[in-house]
Amino acid sequence: MTECPTAGEPHVHPALAGRVSPVSFDPEATIPETGVDALLDAARLAPSAGNSQPWMFVVGRRGDAIHARICHHLTPGSLRWAADASLLVVNIAHVMVEGTEWEYSEFARYDLGQAVAHMTVQALAMGLGAHQFRAFDRDGMAAEFAVPAEWEVTSMTAFGAAEATSATSYAGTSRQRLSLDEVTWARASAD
Repeated sequence: MTECPTAGEPHVHPALAGRVSPVSFDPEATIPETGVDALLDAARLAPSAGNSQPWMFVVGRRGDAIHARICHHLTPGSLRWAADASLLVVNIAHVMVEGTEWEYSEFARYDLGQAVAHMTVQALAMGLGAHQFRAFDRDGMAAEFAVPAEWEVTSMTAFGAAEATSATSYAGTSRQRLSLDEVTWARASAD
């Protein structure tokens, strides 16, 4: 049996190992249009069931009209930190077939999650922080942007230059992670 090649001892990429969900963004930092395109392109290239690509995004850059409309639907707690992010992205999943009661894909939300994860990794590669969150008025957001009923406003992501204080916990959250044994349901021994 041939082992898959690795470059030295396998390890988690440093960008992923040091990833945090920032709660403080530099309110002066901007992401150029090419950077926004790179984030969206990373999402576009994510895998999906049957290549269905069941995702759409509302993108607001701090200071533009879309950003202001998004901020209007944030909870007060989210508004305190997310409004300073360079970019707010509303993540939308295609959940129903138009005009029916049929589920579009049982994997739609999973696939959207992969697309958002790709955006997050791309942000890390660009030196940006990314904070995925759900503390906003989903129905209000859907109405604000005329999202059709077969699509679901699922989550949001704030992107920007994280300030140094961002690595600290807030509101009872922790950076503590479960061990490999705690996240592994079953695994055969390599011996």
